[in-house]
Amino acid sequence: MLKQMEVDGQAIEKLKRAFAYKLFFQQGSLPISASLNDYYLAVSCTLRDRMQALFINTVAAMAEKKSRIVCYLSAEFLMGPHLLNNLINLGLYDAFARATRETGLDLQQIIEHEEEPGLGNGGLGRLAACYLDSMATLEIPAIGYGIRYEFGMFDQTFEQGWQKELSDRWLLPGNPWEFKKSDLAVEVGFGGQTATFTDQEGRVHVCWTPGSVVKGIPYDTPVPGYRVNTVNMLRLWSAEAPKSFDFDDFNVGDYFGSVEEKIQAENITKVLYPNDQPFQGKVLRLRQQYFFASASLQDMIRLHRMQYGDLDGFHQHFAIQLNDTHPAIAVPELMRLLVDVHGYAWDQAWAITSMTFAYTNHTLLPEALETWSVDLLGQLLPRHLEIILEINRRFLDTVRSQYPGDEDLIRRVSIIDENGERCVRMAHLACIGSHKINGVAALHTELLKQHTLADFHRLWPEKLVNVTNGVTPRRWMALSNPGLTELIASAIGEQWLTDLDRLRELEPLANGPAFRERWRAIKHDNKIRLARILRERTGIVLDPASLFDIQVKRIHEYKRQHLNLLHIITLYNRLKRDPGLDLTPRSFIFGGKAAPGYFMAKLIIKLINSVAEAVNNDPDVDGRLRVAFFPDFNVKNAHAIYPAADLSEQISTAGKEASGTGNMKFAMNGALTIGTLDGANVEIRDQVGAENFFLFGMRVDEVEALWAAGYRPRSIYEANEELRAAIDLIADGRFSGGDRHMFRPLIDSLLEHDPFLVLADYQAYLDCQQQVGAMFRNQEQWCRMSILNVSRMGLFSSDRSIAEYCEKIWQVRRSPVALKWERLPSQGIVFPKRPAAPRF
Repeated sequence: MLKQMEVDGQAIEKLKRAFAYKLFFQQGSLPISASLNDYYLAVSCTLRDRMQALFINTVAAMAEKKSRIVCYLSAEFLMGPHLLNNLINLGLYDAFARATRETGLDLQQIIEHEEEPGLGNGGLGRLAACYLDSMATLEIPAIGYGIRYEFGMFDQTFEQGWQKELSDRWLLPGNPWEFKKSDLAVEVGFGGQTATFTDQEGRVHVCWTPGSVVKGIPYDTPVPGYRVNTVNMLRLWSAEAPKSFDFDDFNVGDYFGSVEEKIQAENITKVLYPNDQPFQGKVLRLRQQYFFASASLQDMIRLHRMQYGDLDGFHQHFAIQLNDTHPAIAVPELMRLLVDVHGYAWDQAWAITSMTFAYTNHTLLPEALETWSVDLLGQLLPRHLEIILEINRRFLDTVRSQYPGDEDLIRRVSIIDENGERCVRMAHLACIGSHKINGVAALHTELLKQHTLADFHRLWPEKLVNVTNGVTPRRWMALSNPGLTELIASAIGEQWLTDLDRLRELEPLANGPAFRERWRAIKHDNKIRLARILRERTGIVLDPASLFDIQVKRIHEYKRQHLNLLHIITLYNRLKRDPGLDLTPRSFIFGGKAAPGYFMAKLIIKLINSVAEAVNNDPDVDGRLRVAFFPDFNVKNAHAIYPAADLSEQISTAGKEASGTGNMKFAMNGALTIGTLDGANVEIRDQVGAENFFLFGMRVDEVEALWAAGYRPRSIYEANEELRAAIDLIADGRFSGGDRHMFRPLIDSLLEHDPFLVLADYQAYLDCQQQVGAMFRNQEQWCRMSILNVSRMGLFSSDRSIAEYCEKIWQVRRSPVALKWERLPSQGIVFPKRPAAPRF
């Protein structure tokens, strides 16, 4: 067991009394009538109270040291369940386990009861959560700013194999980790009009009069570092109407009108990623983005002015990271606040703004680079459109002076896209308004320099840097894979959890038969656990001795779940032709959600479930192939999935995936990777060694050459007998009850366009999978490769990523927190009439 904080019997008694106190006086329950949720809330609040002493110390240290604070702006924070993570980071798991056990409770049952916080969708939000964990662990003063969504992305179920979306009511059982700070509310305006006037000194000013105003209410969640005194904060904004009820409307019988303003305001933070296919969905998404960006900046300005008076040094005390383009509207918003509200001249305001922001780009796909209609932005945020146009005018004038006559360059780098409907390019706005831009993997950054952001790299060669993504080993190893964590700790100590490079000390142990035997036993136990969960949720029975081949991630054509499917169907065809075929038994496991408006992704999910039904019920297969779709993939479910994987599927088309972080989580937990040279796969292969990575597929330059030469996917289909048989089986209705039309859009896309080169990489993928199956039969060699994979994953800790951000971008140093209070002071406090430091 990992070393825990030493707690004596007296402290255990205090914990037991604290549970009872919370149960009686907070939940209003007696043990005889208390529900599991009551116990969960009582235990969680007991832990939260102990965390607050550390948080108060952290805030005091920030104020006293006048530390530069990192503000991480993200539309998503996929935090995962808090209770177990906080117990591990604070070193209190053993104490709470003993106290609950002596109280007659089961801590593991309480932990399992916790809801997944519905604050994110996938990699972007999970990366933000890992970075908050690492900033706290590295004792970097930081605040995460985002949106407190009342309903998360959605809960995923299946109806006849089709994805069905249900409301994610994650807040319904109560959220014991947050603190509502109504007195720190801010106002955020929308619509209205602007007016220009000149003051007595001849200075021109612009006044924006919004057409409507909503209140932003902050909810704070503490984020503890691992075994340090630092507890940082995640501040999420909830939207409320300034006036929640119109009594006059109600009195005249207009019952809907009396609450209309409240409903309109609360819609802003109602749902994560509303469907933006209809116009109203686009309006709501833009409102969401501006709402949390404006509220966050107003909060930072309040904190800064309380401590320093003016805003001259704002950029010296706040480093704001834009996590993708969702918060990019913060650039013109800070300019508006500085120029219109606080009276700064444009040039001074721009200097502060551009030195405050940095921007992380997460995509190479042109269609994924966010744009907003000029008309829409002008209607919703008229002053911001004026500021964006002025930023663009000044920027383009500078470019023209450097490259006179190059109007094609001007067209390419302009914030306003003039082709067709005029649009604001948010990535361009973020690039121009930031002092640093970073990619998230070495290949991704190079492709940004060569293609996506090539013009900006030409203008500012030092501006674009690389910070390869990372994940926190606390959640993705210590929490989700305790068996492996304890084995590693028993072999090399515990320091690797905050210094992942120390995993290198495992390498010599890969040659030890006894160590390999223990390693394999832990993997087998993890596979038994996942098989049990899948049987409970889907009825599908998996053999833990089979090769667990897993692909879990957002469902998208470029991630090529359908390439994986074509391999499964090919194996199925081989078994149908020769039922006695000697085939390595495999369990194929999928997981992930499709965006509600993404038809092709939902069709791929339907095909996976249809193939699963056919394969799993065919006696000719005889259990040698199993296919399962793990429903509702999220952080909580991922805790059981990553540790159980033998093979990690990272098969996106080369040049399409920015980085990926699931590839890191799989490899940290001992899975071997089959993948293309895409995203962080390149660096994973470099680290673990080519001999421990199953590589297939075209490289980026080969992809470009194929398109340049004129790609005809149908010719590959016609020339490859097994590929043709697999596609024809789908087309003939084998997996759709004889319906030849159901999967026709997917087949037509592959045969006529194949935008992500599934058919081009098919044979190479099959050949590589043949090597995988053969290698898995040599369990001693497979286990050795697994150990070496884990031992060489030090680069992919989010601690390393954050250290690089601090050095390359934020210019922030570690700021250790000394304990002023080991527990909350209860008496003898003298409260000043005015706060001596900023109120967080």
